[in-house]
Amino acid sequence: MSFPSSQLLVNCDLLPKQFSIVVTLKFSSTAPKRNEYIFSLTEPKKGEKTGVGEEEEDNNKGDILERGVSGKEQHGNREEERRVKSNEEPGRVILGLRFSKNRLHFLLKGHRGVVDHWVFRGTRLDDNQWHTLLLVVGSHHVRLTVDCNSPLEIVPSGPFPPDLNIQGARFHIGSRGRWKGLYSGLLRQLVLVPGLDATHYICPSSDPQLAVLSVPPLLSDLSVIESDGDSHVTSYVTEERVSVGTERPCSKTLQGQMWFNPLSKGLYLCDGTVWITVLEDHKRLDYVSEHQVLPTSSETHDIEVFQLPGLGMMAAMAHRSASGSAVYLWSNAGFQLYQNISTYEALAWRHFSIGKKVYLVVSNSGGGPDKRKQTENDFSVIYKWSKRRKLFVRFQTVQTHCARDWEAFQINKQTYLAVANHRQGDTNHTIDSVIYRWNRLTKSFEVHQMLRTSGAYDWEFFTVGPYHFLVVANAFDGVTTSVDSVIYVWVNGSFQVFQTIKTFCATDWEMFQIGSRVFLVVANGHRLQGNGPSQYAINSTIYELDLIGQLFVRFQDIVTYSAVDWEFFSLGEEYFLVVANSFNGESYSLNSVLYRWQGYEGFVPVHWLPTIGCSDWEFFSSKGESYLIYSSAKSPLAKIFKLKTY
Repeated sequence: MSFPSSQLLVNCDLLPKQFSIVVTLKFSSTAPKRNEYIFSLTEPKKGEKTGVGEEEEDNNKGDILERGVSGKEQHGNREEERRVKSNEEPGRVILGLRFSKNRLHFLLKGHRGVVDHWVFRGTRLDDNQWHTLLLVVGSHHVRLTVDCNSPLEIVPSGPFPPDLNIQGARFHIGSRGRWKGLYSGLLRQLVLVPGLDATHYICPSSDPQLAVLSVPPLLSDLSVIESDGDSHVTSYVTEERVSVGTERPCSKTLQGQMWFNPLSKGLYLCDGTVWITVLEDHKRLDYVSEHQVLPTSSETHDIEVFQLPGLGMMAAMAHRSASGSAVYLWSNAGFQLYQNISTYEALAWRHFSIGKKVYLVVSNSGGGPDKRKQTENDFSVIYKWSKRRKLFVRFQTVQTHCARDWEAFQINKQTYLAVANHRQGDTNHTIDSVIYRWNRLTKSFEVHQMLRTSGAYDWEFFTVGPYHFLVVANAFDGVTTSVDSVIYVWVNGSFQVFQTIKTFCATDWEMFQIGSRVFLVVANGHRLQGNGPSQYAINSTIYELDLIGQLFVRFQDIVTYSAVDWEFFSLGEEYFLVVANSFNGESYSLNSVLYRWQGYEGFVPVHWLPTIGCSDWEFFSSKGESYLIYSSAKSPLAKIFKLKTY
């Protein structure tokens, strides 16, 4: 595999002065004792000789300057420089990274065309295990970090050339060009980061041997399957099977099987629960049609759509009525009532799994059947799926305070739940929201951390590289809706403040990615200051993560009307946001708007969907078709729309 350097470094004829190389690899302990190239950058060919093997290194022409550092040496130390014979032909290799039994070799063309050869000794990578290497090259140093351990550093006697010409050069992946130095291991990611030190994007990491900077989506979705026995062969899929025809349920027994749908011209892979898209004919949104009007027992504040293994697509709806909420099961005709669950003025549902166990947690705001005894304390409930009864059954009760939202997430293979406590009593909005952690011994959730919030309305958890974030939508402090919402970052086992953003009755945060760009969009409800009038037509804002400045910056303002939810989704190569507009100051019957990503223009409106007191949007797919469902906080119904594509 090779390609011109101009394909990667566009309109750039000089090698960057500073750059990082990130590679995740696995190399077998039974591999031959020879040099194998992870990658190389070579000059245009000028009558290259052939038939020269890496094993003949001592007999080949071409001097390079070798500098070595041992794994046992102190940080920054280096050995004496010395000339050695090498097979590198003068003026051939510009940049290269190769591997031998217990050494990593870094090659860079230096002054007067001499190839500088840096050797990191003691880096035992041939153990048939995954390792992530980070090589940082600056003007005055070369630093290697393996699996986020302490780095090894070499300081050259002189600076690297700042004007190294790469015009016409080619990158070779897994070789030095043609059949020389072929790499026999596995590569999971190989990233060249020009212009900066990528260390803080990789380390620290919860899984340093598989730290991710930019892994192809297909490889990131597949779990690594180790081979049994003494064989050193490792693959991502132990058996490849492809079925053709209409969709069949994806289950554990079909894990790893591929399915080709001739109707949608798509190829899909079963991960044990759902079909993951591998290849698909690009869809484009044509129009939106009404698919189902679903009558509900009362007004609905929230919908949670999830996949239940072995049963299918389900939707848990948080009904306002004290008579309870309901879980619905999807069929060809739409959602049908499956189970009624006793709740008390439910505000939100959240689905999550621990191992093979499936759970639902509900936010109750009404306390219980006897309100005289519970005026300030509510009790939210965690339900567990019973495979025997095929129903959700009560599992654990948690004290909450007008809980508006639950968020479930995992960090370092630990499961956490975050509850957004909105207020205690009628006036106290500045209270603690709580992070709970799953205790494997007691089989229950226990308090892990308390975070002070002001009228908390929503939690959103997301991960960027090795970093874990949790952002809260603060809505009201008892006086004004102009309060700071807070982004927290996970540091040493707990969340710490990362950034504050001024919001106006923030009701929802939605994180999404487009390519390598990371965004957060907030739903602002209304402006209220003291006894003054409320403003409902206000801006909701999209923020983008500035990787250099390490903070979220304003990207786009969108006028919304008491917005209470954002939902992001994609169709083919198109990206969309839909907002739940709930009230304009006069009426609850108004349009919620569907926006499409237009690159430089940001998101532009493309469809206006009539809604009544819209409280939530959820996107889901079934049998190659895509749908949107919305709930109403002012009418006992939910509506499902089909997204027609071409």
